[in-house]
Amino acid sequence: MDRIDLHVEVPRLDPRELRDDAPLGEDSASVRARVVAARDVQLLRSGKANAQLLPFELSAHCRLSREDQQLLEDAVERLQLSARSMHRILRVARTLADLGHAQNIETAHVAEAIGYRQLDRGGGG
Repeated sequence: MDRIDLHVEVPRLDPRELRDDAPLGEDSASVRARVVAARDVQLLRSGKANAQLLPFELSAHCRLSREDQQLLEDAVERLQLSARSMHRILRVARTLADLGHAQNIETAHVAEAIGYRQLDRGGGG
């Protein structure tokens, strides 16, 4: 499981959400445009996608504040995550920041990235 970046539980939709008159979510073209823009930022910053960053490159491209580093370390300890999982959390947090047009990784990005590891250790649900 530590080789999979995102562990997401997808709840069953309420049948009312499947009606023709239900509000639509974000269209695929808009999502694609956000992803392409984030990927372009990654390529400009490091010459590669965040998912391809090597462990020694993380310190340069995935810097955290002291508080966020402590949040990450506490989560790794609490969830008994591997070093590989910790590196994946950093890459995902960097990607979340890129998708949000944030220059730096913020606490919300770290927390969300940690959340995607909850199923890794039975913390989902």
